[in-house]
Amino acid sequence: MSKTGQLTLVGAGPGDPDLISIKGVKAIASAEVLLYDALINKQLLKYAVSTCEKIYVGKRAGSHSSTQDEINQLIVEHALQGKHVVRLKGGDPLIFARGKEEIDYAKAFGIHTDVVIGISSLNLPGYYGIPLTTRGVNESFWVVTATNKNGKLSTDARLAAQSSATVVYFMGLGKLPEIVSIYQSLEKNDTPVAIISQGSLPTAQVVTGTVDSIVEKSAGIPAPALIVIGESVNEYLNVYAPIKARKDGL
Repeated sequence: MSKTGQLTLVGAGPGDPDLISIKGVKAIASAEVLLYDALINKQLLKYAVSTCEKIYVGKRAGSHSSTQDEINQLIVEHALQGKHVVRLKGGDPLIFARGKEEIDYAKAFGIHTDVVIGISSLNLPGYYGIPLTTRGVNESFWVVTATNKNGKLSTDARLAAQSSATVVYFMGLGKLPEIVSIYQSLEKNDTPVAIISQGSLPTAQVVTGTVDSIVEKSAGIPAPALIVIGESVNEYLNVYAPIKARKDGL
């Protein structure tokens, strides 16, 4: 370890504690300071040694949150004391996260940085039998943040809707009526939609419908949630959902 310590960004995966990599577990076990997010599964904290200082730095709407500046300062403060700082982030630290900002800030102080990639929640549709690509149906998939840094609907949301791609919207639950409106303006009213709430957790829900029906059908569904729009959602409706219903005895 260098004299100034080091920073390791670790992807915790999309909720299920088993969906973290072995390398990620090893990094947590070597941490002297562990800065962890709101969306990580708290069971992962058990991999830290008893002497590790665990600091919650979650950012959640409607509750006290650590600012990005505060998180950056904590990283540097502890790393400059010669400690190994592990930043445990939900999903993958470099996909719709602010991992790059944290790396750049640490590097500005001469701190060595590493990244342990994680399973992004982008993979959650597959967890429920929803393929992002289906041969003969779509030739690509788009991944879009629905909410930009100013809190507005992303300009890419409209571009994605114009394609034949399966589109996965992150951070879009509050923007769902606006997203639906875009598809309706393009006369894609019957396009299938799935909303995956709370990912791979035991409390997970999948709500399905069409562009015209999904707002009403998903009312009250809790965040975090992914919105998946495209013809590939039919694979869930035609295959996975009926199998699950039979298993559940419905």
